Amino acid sequence: MKRPQTTLLLLAAAGLATGLAACASAGGSSDGGPRRDPNVITAEELVDFATTNALDAIRRLRPRWLQGRGNLRPTVVVDGARMDNLEDALQSIQAASVRTMRYMSASDATMRFGTNFQGGAIEVTTRGG
Repeated sequence: MKRPQTTLLLLAAAGLATGLAACASAGGSSDGGPRRDPNVITAEELVDFATTNALDAIRRLRPRWLQGRGNLRPTVVVDGARMDNLEDALQSIQAASVRTMRYMSASDATMRFGTNFQGGAIEVTTRGG
């Protein structure tokens, strides 16, 4: 029969090992690289897509940005200017000219840009902007 101190020591060691394993696995991405923000695409991520447009890059890297909510699709804002058509706006931007692209929820976009962003926003900052 085990003594109570031994049982408590074993339980404490198991808890410590589990805690350390959880901390170690939460550090970065599964490939050992830095964890990427799901709401931001940087110029560094776009290096492999330099010959494509921003729409194709988003389709490959963050396709969920384009889904929208119901019939409400995100509005595109390029260097502070609101664009009318999501596909046309993003297709007209070469990925090589993008500094960052950021997805914003409807509430974040409304707080930043004002009203009528029910589908959220994709903010594009170009290297020239």
